[in-house]
Amino acid sequence: MGKPTGFLEIARYDHGYTPVAERVKHFRDFVVPLPESEVREQAARCMDCGIPYCHRGCPVHNIIPDWNDLVYRGNWREALEVLHSTNNFPEFTGRICPAPCEASCTLNFNDQPVSIKDIECAIIDKGWAEGWVTPQIAAHRTSKRVAVVGSGPAGLACAQQLARAGHRVVVFEKNDRIGGLLRYGIPDFKLETSLIDRRLAQMQAEGVEFRPNSHVGLDLPARRLLAEFDAVVLAGGSEQPRDLSASGRELYGIHYAMDFLTQQNRRVAGQKIPPDQEILVTDQHVVVTGGGDTGSDCVGTSIRQGACSVTQLEIMPKPPLHENKLLTWPNWPLKLRTSTSHEEGCERDWAVTTKAYIGTEGRLTALQIARLEWRTVNGRQTMVEIPSSEFEIPAERVLLAMGFVHPVHEGLLSELGVALDERGNIRASTTDYQTSLNKVFSAGDMRRGQSLVVWAIREGRQCARAVDEFLMGHSELPV
Repeated sequence: MGKPTGFLEIARYDHGYTPVAERVKHFRDFVVPLPESEVREQAARCMDCGIPYCHRGCPVHNIIPDWNDLVYRGNWREALEVLHSTNNFPEFTGRICPAPCEASCTLNFNDQPVSIKDIECAIIDKGWAEGWVTPQIAAHRTSKRVAVVGSGPAGLACAQQLARAGHRVVVFEKNDRIGGLLRYGIPDFKLETSLIDRRLAQMQAEGVEFRPNSHVGLDLPARRLLAEFDAVVLAGGSEQPRDLSASGRELYGIHYAMDFLTQQNRRVAGQKIPPDQEILVTDQHVVVTGGGDTGSDCVGTSIRQGACSVTQLEIMPKPPLHENKLLTWPNWPLKLRTSTSHEEGCERDWAVTTKAYIGTEGRLTALQIARLEWRTVNGRQTMVEIPSSEFEIPAERVLLAMGFVHPVHEGLLSELGVALDERGNIRASTTDYQTSLNKVFSAGDMRRGQSLVVWAIREGRQCARAVDEFLMGHSELPV
């Protein structure tokens, strides 16, 4: 424990942001990190609890009290080693994870959790700046070859662990660049692609081979991987978006959120978008349907593109401003969350449903919306439309951000004939991550459904150990 009275003497404070008027003019990172002295102060607030609920709340099981203590004492390099022992990519999680660890922090019982996310980010950023992050090349190579399909956080974590175990790993990615959702889906103002590229360089030095433009199941037969590799890991995303059917759904101006976000990622990267495919919302009224992180990303991107108004709709009722800690802590609470994108200029409305898309000459012009009342019927929340509550709002673009139902079945999964669970995800346990097919494994969103980057990294790491055990009969990779 760093400073026994630290949590009593030092208040919580977070990183800052550049002013809204400045940051909405670009797609770069706008976080103003804490100076090193203040990071160490925040680390001193860690109580080193008898039961570290932060550790329990973190899906990758980061050893948070240990690296908090090391940072407080100025032992940054050792803190980096502890951080890397559970997390392959802390520069990703330190930026885009919603920090369930902080929700579980004992000090969060008084709304003053340790600034864990800031400390994590400071450790890895200092590690890169000091040159401490170097390739970890396996001392001995095996003759085993493993194919990893999908280069998101699950696929990359799995590939890196397997390469460090000495296997020859090839990562197949359908897009033109490696990174999966990290590169094409998360806005650059939340995660700049230079952070991805330097990790890929490290992994290449460790022996991982990347094959972009390789759509397994479309232009590359999936069965070919079974013939050429000793094991295959299916680590693609959950990419089948949830639709919202209503009268007028065929009108021009209605798009899936990921099509919109991915296109902006490509635009920032300098890629040309065909004019007939461009989704630009400049000087238009935008409605984002869905209140989650993807919807928030659509809000921030729309504002940066110069939308004249942005409205975000949510079918669920407005959550409370503050949770009841006696009922929720140390679990992730349901409460109102306002993102930096919301703060940049967005109207939000809750407990509403889209009744119809309205347009003229084939183009969207407005939405007809009705208000809902949520009632408890037989112990279940049921929505009931409030009579005569319909109203219209202007909408020239609607971005559907209501999540994803399961991985795309056509192509890869249908060709392999792999068994699916009742939700349409690949059936595989968290014990061995094996699918219904011999030597085929699955991890990440393709197995568990739409989830967080921290869950993807955890599953990728655990799947790598399962594959290593399958190939070698034992494994020294961490559990």
